[in-house]
Amino acid sequence: MTEKNYTQFTSLHTKYAESKGLRILVFPCNQFASQEPWPNEQIKGFLIDKFQAEFEMFGKIDVNGSHADPLFNFLKSKQSGFLGNFIKWNFTKFLIDKDGKPVKRYGPSTEPNAIEKDLPKYW
Repeated sequence: MTEKNYTQFTSLHTKYAESKGLRILVFPCNQFASQEPWPNEQIKGFLIDKFQAEFEMFGKIDVNGSHADPLFNFLKSKQSGFLGNFIKWNFTKFLIDKDGKPVKRYGPSTEPNAIEKDLPKYW
């Protein structure tokens, strides 16, 4: 899942960042089976070294629970999940329009390339 997501995110970034202003923002989270235990610098180095990722990576945050980052509380309130108002797993994705409005939520199993068809609605 990690390889496919980051490879496709890198491809979308390369294709649309300059021409259409697409911004991909990554927020590492260690709340899912402790899959992101490393320090922020190590995670960012991994993304750059393995995937040549040039998109933005922020510091590690919580996305669920009492310490959830306010951004994710906002996103979840505007685009709730299929089974409730929480993030199910790593690689849950949100599409935000140019005005900062969350317009769509994608589950962890949705590949980034599947989101590409929705992007032109929000250029």
